[in-house]
Amino acid sequence: MSVNRESESPAPRMGAAFLLAQLGAHGAELFARRIAELELTPAQAGLLRLLAGAPGRSQRELADDLGMPASRFVPFADELEGRGLIERRRNASDRRQYALHLTDQGLGLLAELRKAGAAHEQEMCQALSPEERRQLMGLLGRMAEQQQLTLGVHPGYRSLRAHRPGRAQ
Repeated sequence: MSVNRESESPAPRMGAAFLLAQLGAHGAELFARRIAELELTPAQAGLLRLLAGAPGRSQRELADDLGMPASRFVPFADELEGRGLIERRRNASDRRQYALHLTDQGLGLLAELRKAGAAHEQEMCQALSPEERRQLMGLLGRMAEQQQLTLGVHPGYRSLRAHRPGRAQ
């Protein structure tokens, strides 16, 4: 009698890294769909959030913080400026540079974005108790620090391409 060894082998074991990647990809897709209603991409949402926390920073500083080449950051910021969400002002201490600020319209959209973010957080973490959420945040924070990730900055900015009208993003 022949034995089918494949049917006897255990299912491949999933590790924590796979589960993090699976949840991360799923969460990113859900968040992108949620904020598409605000006509924002996740990258644009991140820049608005970053500017709210540190208004008046130069394009160069922001590009460096995001890990983006300045050549990619400028058209990225141009699109948000064209929508009236951010504005460039001459830097008072260095007239060669521009300082970026949220406009009133950008601040209004940021308030909507915060609501969307809170709803997303609730949806993604609904299986956890408040104590489990705190524990998870602590563990993930330690892992991010060990991996030398910049707190609050998605590593996807490093490969972000400028959106060009008429092209899929």
